[in-house]
Amino acid sequence: MKKYIIGVDGGNTKTDYLLFDVSGNFVDGIRCGTCSHESPRIGGFEGAYHEMNNRITELLSKNNLTIEDVEAGAFGLAGVDAPFQKKALEEAVEKIGFTKYTVVNDGFLGIKAASTTGTGVCSINGTGTVNVGIDEDGNWMQVGGIGYVAGDEAGGSFLARAAVRLAFDECFRFGGKTKVTEYVFKMYEISSKSELSNAIVGKRVDSTYLIKALFACANEGDVEAIRVLRLAGENMARSIAGVISEINIKEPVQVILAGSVWAKATNDEMLNCFKETVIKLTGKQCDFIVLHEPPVLGAILWALELAYGELPSKQTKEFVLEQVIEYQKRY
Repeated sequence: MKKYIIGVDGGNTKTDYLLFDVSGNFVDGIRCGTCSHESPRIGGFEGAYHEMNNRITELLSKNNLTIEDVEAGAFGLAGVDAPFQKKALEEAVEKIGFTKYTVVNDGFLGIKAASTTGTGVCSINGTGTVNVGIDEDGNWMQVGGIGYVAGDEAGGSFLARAAVRLAFDECFRFGGKTKVTEYVFKMYEISSKSELSNAIVGKRVDSTYLIKALFACANEGDVEAIRVLRLAGENMARSIAGVISEINIKEPVQVILAGSVWAKATNDEMLNCFKETVIKLTGKQCDFIVLHEPPVLGAILWALELAYGELPSKQTKEFVLEQVIEYQKRY
């Protein structure tokens, strides 16, 4: 067996490339911009290949290594949402020189990072959404991640738009009265509904501010804010239930909750609706786990799993986690 593995967590804004030896010891790591083929800066699949190849070569070269020293690699990449994207990026990884590897949507890393079995499902609720799962037979499933037509109506972008919609509906479409309107007016720096249309067309939305406003209003019992949050919870639940129904996951199903909207929610309406709906639709016992571990941990553990043909031990996972946390302190 070769002596090293590489784990890559490639999001829409940054990418971590981590080099470990096969015993789980940290060697080195670099953080840089996105490697996503969907980024205008990267320029498609060929650009993604060049970006990943250059960074991996840099990481290996500074440690007097080559790709020939690497046993396995795990790549969790934003934009792996359809089979043709997965195929193109697998070809890129093979072109770099990997023979033992996995290429998946970065959402899958949450399962490997937080699940005690390396299987389960992960609900990503951040700026956007995606729902993924892996079963004991290695089958994987993804629902969403490609827009509202696939049920991606729950993430931060959706919630911010929904908040503005609540204000517009109250002002012009006989919508329910809501305190959210006050927050929308304040964000846009307007004082009357006659200014709202111009503001919507001409000003940027502060998504973080509006998401916090929805949670704050829901905490005060605002019916319209609660309705939006529960709608988002139901939409996420329907997608994750779809994942569970398509693959063979043993009970209790470990449901990992990842992303800023799940992690920073200050009201329970969305989460409660999500849990209730998942259990109702699937009829399965579920354990809901909020992801606290860095997703790149999942890439390292997955690469070690590929190298050894079995899930790393709990002790190895804890050891790797400690080192990943130390690495992240650099940034």
